[in-house]
Amino acid sequence: MAALADRIASFFSGNDSTTDEGLRDLFISELKSVYYTENQAVDALGKQAKASTTDEVRSAFLQHQEESRTHVERLEQIFKIIGIRTEERVSESINGLIDDVERITSSTESGSLTRDAGLIIGAQAIEHYEIAIYGSLLTLARVLDFTQSAELLEKTLAEEKETDRRLTDLAESFVNTRSKEEEDQHPGSHHASRHPIVNADVTAGGPLGI
Repeated sequence: MAALADRIASFFSGNDSTTDEGLRDLFISELKSVYYTENQAVDALGKQAKASTTDEVRSAFLQHQEESRTHVERLEQIFKIIGIRTEERVSESINGLIDDVERITSSTESGSLTRDAGLIIGAQAIEHYEIAIYGSLLTLARVLDFTQSAELLEKTLAEEKETDRRLTDLAESFVNTRSKEEEDQHPGSHHASRHPIVNADVTAGGPLGI
């Protein structure tokens, strides 16, 4: 017990080299994960832009794609700063989120505002994941006194939060309202196909037949 108490005291005083080493390893692991995440996001944003209906949504995705390329470059700077090889670690979390966006694309009608609304929902889920992981990395960088790395991470975190805010504003300004109007005028237009259900055992549920 005394040994544990000593380690706790050393941790909070910044003198626990064992803990520092563990946190450094954790930082590197998460750095590799977010590097993979950003590279996947660059590709996904291009597909989302291509699938978008309106110029406004398309432009938002293309703008964030360029920002994500900058984020990749910053991460590569951090790898150099801390003196390790630039490397990816596969993140099943981002893979799953991107799969969800692809599902939205395939299940909504091309050229519909409903697709744009769905794409924004999927994009914001990715943003929230990135905000969480960058926030954690920033905390670790500060604990480890990685000052330069922390400055770069802070910039990216601020940009991710701003992107999330812009997507919210875009959705609230016209996409959600107009997609609801579109659905009211053409029930079922949120689906890729409008063919009627022919299986008598299937019951459509919900006000929109979801």
